[in-house]
Amino acid sequence: MADTSDTRTPAQIEADIKARRVKLAETLDEIGVRVHPKTIVGDAKAKVVANVDHTLGRAYVQVNRVVTDVRAQFVDEDGAPRLERVVPVALLVVGVVGLLALGSRRRKS
Repeated sequence: MADTSDTRTPAQIEADIKARRVKLAETLDEIGVRVHPKTIVGDAKAKVVANVDHTLGRAYVQVNRVVTDVRAQFVDEDGAPRLERVVPVALLVVGVVGLLALGSRRRKS
């Protein structure tokens, strides 16, 4: 069974009540700030910005990795171009651009 006897003086009880009121007022002020529409919108914007930053960072790393892999295909360890890979790709690019140019020229006529 719990002991329900209170040995505090009325002055101590009043001081405890005042301290509790102050703490409750601070808590209510904090709740008011948290549920204010501007605070909610600001928090939502901050989360979106953080997610975008994270996504862009991951995308940058992925693109950097792909560029490094592609560069490794066309450049040797010394930094010289690998002609056995560069020449066929260059010919393919020139062919595709030529076909596109011919196709657009025929449509205009």
